[in-house]
Amino acid sequence: MGTILAKDDAAAAGAIPYPSFREVFLTFASIGLLSFGGPAGQIALMHKVLVEQKRWISEERFLHALNYCMLLPGPEAQQLATYIGWLLYGVRGGVVAGVLFVIPGFFVLLALSTLYALFQRTAILDAAFFGLKAAVLAIVIEAVIRIGKRALKTPFMIGLSAVAFLAIFAFQVPFPIIVLSAGMIGYFVFRRRPDLLQPASHGSKAEVGGPFLDLQDRQDGGAFRAIRVIAVCAVLWIAPMLALGATFGWNSIFLPIAGFFSKMAVMTFGGAYAVLAYVAQEAVSGFHWLVPGEMLDGLAMAETTPAPLILVLVFVGFMAAFRAPPTIDPLTSAMLGAALTTWVTFVPCFLWIFLGAPYVERLRANKALSAALSAITAAVVGVIMNLAIWFGLHVVFKQVGAVTWGPLQIAWPQFASIDPASGALAVIAAIALFRFKLGMIWVLALSATLGLAIRLIL
Repeated sequence: MGTILAKDDAAAAGAIPYPSFREVFLTFASIGLLSFGGPAGQIALMHKVLVEQKRWISEERFLHALNYCMLLPGPEAQQLATYIGWLLYGVRGGVVAGVLFVIPGFFVLLALSTLYALFQRTAILDAAFFGLKAAVLAIVIEAVIRIGKRALKTPFMIGLSAVAFLAIFAFQVPFPIIVLSAGMIGYFVFRRRPDLLQPASHGSKAEVGGPFLDLQDRQDGGAFRAIRVIAVCAVLWIAPMLALGATFGWNSIFLPIAGFFSKMAVMTFGGAYAVLAYVAQEAVSGFHWLVPGEMLDGLAMAETTPAPLILVLVFVGFMAAFRAPPTIDPLTSAMLGAALTTWVTFVPCFLWIFLGAPYVERLRANKALSAALSAITAAVVGVIMNLAIWFGLHVVFKQVGAVTWGPLQIAWPQFASIDPASGALAVIAAIALFRFKLGMIWVLALSATLGLAIRLIL
């Protein structure tokens, strides 16, 4: 993990050497192991490592990629990692970055699901992750402040960010509608009053805050390439379903799992929370894979793992196959169900990046579209602020409900459920990060140790 801590000496000399594939592999492996805190924490981590420490991608290109990923179905943070990996080393870089973002969390959740299925107890592992949430909260706050200072350069951009925040925080407007609306506003405002936006030139190599790595040009779009990408991803997506169906029978549990979670993979606009209620309802009442309350247990486990929150689906697939094994041991069936769920959920994420990223890269040279993306950047800051507040409420308070008034629906904690230990750990992590400038791993390690000690004592 030390690979993400050291400052690149070449940066001080004014040049960033192109990283080896091995260094890219180790860096994204480290990011995958430390990606706690949901999308806000994961985006903050990648920004700190890839933009500030490694300087492999500039602020402008990082936000350009993030804007695109926010429009896609599926976990935006995992897709952002895939996009940046693709920029660095093409398809193999994207595959490595995207897979390493998921693998650590998958194995942690697989272990937790196994313990849950066999013993219904995960208290010790929960204690080990307790302190990490507080540290991630401090990291997320730092990222919001840092990105906001750089992206919100005019009063108009600040106002656009505030409107985006209110839209998602108070009115539950989906991510894609927010970013599409912001893009349209940016495009039309650029035509009339470009000074309100001052869009940064996404294609410039002399960007503010440099130097950064001179990334290769990957605008390699084309009809033949697009058809090839779609065909390869389609075969990869379907192959495990056919193999399991042929092996265990077409009426086995694996085909319903594959079909249901394949549908979820293309419906998860706006992040995991947009579909979790639907998944919980179908898993409990429709398929009877879970009993009431188990979805919340799975969500609690997923929130403590270093991976996208959508990995809670792995728990659902695990329990479904565990309770309806075909002709094999229930635990083996459960692991196959978990692996199949992960596969059909994340393969489409690679399709969206490898298919669309080359065309998105071409947009960087278009000034009007660059202005639209600058407006989207402002909206994304508001969206990340919403994620940070949501995460913070769930760290500091044990119970968070909602206040509804007409079209407004605002997350509101039950103040009697405040968790003083979590609040204190968050303050300690913030002091370590902001006041003493400790590195991220040191802050995470300190918080994890303190959290484990508190849970074991209490």
